Amino acid sequence: MSKTRKKAQSYLTRRTAFDYIDMVVLSLFGVMILLPVLQVVAKAFSGEGPVIAGLVTFWPIGFQTDTIGYVVKKGEFLKAFQTSVIATVAGTTLSMFLTVTSAYPLSKPTLVGRKFILYVFVFIMLFHAGMVPNYLLFRSLGLTNTIWALIFSGAFSVFNMFIVKNYFEALPESVEEAARIDGASNIRTLVSVILPMSMPVVATVTLYYAVGFWNNYMAGVLYITKADLKPLQQYLYDLVRQALDTTDAAGNIKDIDSTMNLTGESVRAATIVVSTVPILIVYPFLQKYFVKGMTIGSVKG
Repeated sequence: MSKTRKKAQSYLTRRTAFDYIDMVVLSLFGVMILLPVLQVVAKAFSGEGPVIAGLVTFWPIGFQTDTIGYVVKKGEFLKAFQTSVIATVAGTTLSMFLTVTSAYPLSKPTLVGRKFILYVFVFIMLFHAGMVPNYLLFRSLGLTNTIWALIFSGAFSVFNMFIVKNYFEALPESVEEAARIDGASNIRTLVSVILPMSMPVVATVTLYYAVGFWNNYMAGVLYITKADLKPLQQYLYDLVRQALDTTDAAGNIKDIDSTMNLTGESVRAATIVVSTVPILIVYPFLQKYFVKGMTIGSVKG
């Protein structure tokens, strides 16, 4: 009995030591990730002198909001922001509809031709067309310089579909059988039974799609040339390039009010802050589903 106790105490001691080491290592990784973010935010709100002198570390020096105002108050910002919001909301909604309606039937072993369809999806995921064929397709369909180009360019992800399919396969079959006994159709079963049970994976994949649409810079470069249809990411890139092109040797931006504390470095930092804030606002509401959705959705192959 004493040997058993000693073994148990030894195991608990080793386990406790491992927990402490794990906590320290993960904390260090967290700090390494957080510090660059803090520096970017600090530069966005610091005065031009400290930024040019390289004195800004992780806390603003000479706090000011002129840089954020310069990025946000420009005439094209609201239009670009509106375009990105529309593309993100419409694109995410369409993507989730296509993903769920594809994953649900493919999660059923009784589906005729299921293996062949899955092979097709795997092939598409591994071997997909490049930028030139996609551009030629969008141009032939008349989608260039339209909001639909931003929506359709990321409307479906095979990887996300497999995550949802695997989650559906892990759900108990008895629940669907009970719904069928009650006379529910396949659509009613999906909407009223399966989706409420699948909120973790739905929230996870929704966040994936939303972040993808919000950060979709290449779609704007490839398919949009009209200034009033540029998404936010493309607008911010143009703004940074303009700031760099109009920066003098001292690091100040030319052709603006001299009373504004603006530098090319602070403008770059401000663009990162502005483009990241909307996703940071949405993420906390989906965080509780995020890890659970990924772990459960990746169990079965």
